[in-house]
Amino acid sequence: MNQWDERYNKNEYHYGTEPNEFLREQVAPLLARWSAKQPARILCLADGEGRNSVYLAELGAEVTSLDISQVGLDKALRLAESRGVTIQTQLADLTESELPVNHYDGVVMIFCHLPSAARPRLYQQIEKALKPGGWLLAECYTEAQLGRGTGGPPSADLMLSLNELKNAFSHFAVEHGAELVRSVTEGEGHSGEGAVCQYLGYKRPLMESV
Repeated sequence: MNQWDERYNKNEYHYGTEPNEFLREQVAPLLARWSAKQPARILCLADGEGRNSVYLAELGAEVTSLDISQVGLDKALRLAESRGVTIQTQLADLTESELPVNHYDGVVMIFCHLPSAARPRLYQQIEKALKPGGWLLAECYTEAQLGRGTGGPPSADLMLSLNELKNAFSHFAVEHGAELVRSVTEGEGHSGEGAVCQYLGYKRPLMESV
C-alpha cells in the first residue's frame, strides 16, 4: 500500500467531496461550447478521491479520473455513484504515464505535486494529450506555502510557480495566471490560508502556434 492508499484508506474524504474553488469559478465557460449530445472529454490528473472529476461529470462532461491510488479511485467511483453520475478511472503513475494524442478537450491539474525532475515529461504529455483549442486548468501550491501548516507537500522541490507553468506551456494562450494567498478549505487535507499559483491556458491550433 503506497502513501496515498494509506491516506485515503478511511471512511472520510481527506480533501472533502466538494470541488476545488478555482475549478468551480472557471468551469462554466470552459464547458459552454459542448452539449449533452457531445460532452467535453476531460482528464483529471492526480484526482485522488474524485471530488473534481465527479463535479465535472455532474456538469455533463465525460471524465477520466487518473491517480496513483486505487483506494482513492475506488472512493471516487463510490462518490460518483452517490451523485448519480459516471466517471472513468485509471490507475497510473504520472511520472511514467503515456497519455493519448489529441484526445482531451480539457485537462485539470489540481494540487498535483511531482518532483521537479519529473514535471517536464508530464507537461509534454499534457500538451500532447490536449486537442488543438483544448485547455489546461491548474492550481498548485507555491514555495510560499512551506511552513504554513495548512496543506501541501513539505518540500520546495515539489512546489510549482506560475512562471514554470507559463514556460512549460509557452505555446498556449494564457487566459488566467496568478500567484496569490487564498483560503483553501478542502476537507482536513487543505484547511486555511494557502499560497497557490493558478493557471488557465488554451492549446493553440497549429495555424496559430507559429
